[in-house]
Amino acid sequence: MVTAYPLPEGFTELEVFAIGTALLVEALLGFCLNGLTIISFRKVKELRTPSNLLVLSIALADCGICINAFIAAFSSFLRYWPYGSDGCQIHGFQGFLTALASISSCAAVAWDRYHHYCTRSKMQWSTAVSMMVFAWLFAAFWSVMPLLGWGEYDYEPLRTCCTLDYSKGDRNYITFLFALSIFNFVIPGFIMLTAYQSIHQKFKKTGNYKFNTGLPLKTLVICWGPYCLLCFYAAVENVMFISPKYRMIPAIIAKTVPTVDAFVYALGNENYRGGIWQFLTGQKIEKAEVDNKTK
Repeated sequence: MVTAYPLPEGFTELEVFAIGTALLVEALLGFCLNGLTIISFRKVKELRTPSNLLVLSIALADCGICINAFIAAFSSFLRYWPYGSDGCQIHGFQGFLTALASISSCAAVAWDRYHHYCTRSKMQWSTAVSMMVFAWLFAAFWSVMPLLGWGEYDYEPLRTCCTLDYSKGDRNYITFLFALSIFNFVIPGFIMLTAYQSIHQKFKKTGNYKFNTGLPLKTLVICWGPYCLLCFYAAVENVMFISPKYRMIPAIIAKTVPTVDAFVYALGNENYRGGIWQFLTGQKIEKAEVDNKTK
């Protein structure tokens, strides 16, 4: 006999189903696209370059976000969180880890692209590996802090997934939020802004635009901006008066990151797209088309 759990407070049957469906679609689409990115890197020799290792790092992190979204979608259809308080802490940690690793890896790609197009320096494998490891260890450091007492993981308004608890808005939350934002949003955003501005100026001089230099930063701001605004608002005002359904919207928008990143960094990259095509069809990339920097 299936137990019918009550609807989360503030949500209708249709809204819970819609949120669960949105999370499921985001998870499946993002996981398929980034999984294709990862497999292509593994199978196509021409794609295995130091620069593309950073694209791989983004894809790995985004797959983690998709797994987090899939668990949230499953719980949403159940109408409750079935994994207990320990499961909530693990879910919150895993979601934060992969999200922060994704942002740091995007900044690393921007740094690499700047050097490729503006200084013409070639990235070495040692540098790429070091940057990838640093991005993940840095993300792990900030993600583990709420488990140690600086910040806290708790249920999101739908109570079927877990994230940083912004409901209290106390000193512990505020200090963690500001430190987290500076090191994991402001600084990566600044790196991306300055790098892509310099690249844009270089493209403008040559008249040869290799890619849309404004898209990566816009993706960061549009996907993560609403969630950041909600968290910052919680630092100065009580957000509990905002309807739970509206507080779920920034989280749903943030879960679109894996799909968007796949189009920006893999499918939007001519060389990487060619590698994916080679993996899917067996048609080998022409040597003339292979750029070791793949940007």
